[in-house]
Amino acid sequence: MTKAQHPQVVTANHLLDGDVIYLTEALDWTRQITEAAVAHDPRRAAALLDEAQSRPHEAVGPYLTPVALDARGRPGPLHFRELYRTTGPTFLTDEAQNVPV
Repeated sequence: MTKAQHPQVVTANHLLDGDVIYLTEALDWTRQITEAAVAHDPRRAAALLDEAQSRPHEAVGPYLTPVALDARGRPGPLHFRELYRTTGPTFLTDEAQNVPV
């Protein structure tokens, strides 16, 4: 029996600010995983990854990650690592530590 393959999206880090970004259907970048282009087959996934890798002036380290789809077909993180990447940094910078709460 073959393992079921999950849909995938392309993710990377923004070259200038390091934010987590996702490739959209319009081949733009977004910071929202729910706006990412979803590849349902390996050929489409490879094409999206090739596109992202051809733009090193915009993104660092693009890769494919499996996603779960919600009831409306929007992608969301499937693995623990990607869940953390969608919620932002897990540390505070010196500037953030000095902000009054």
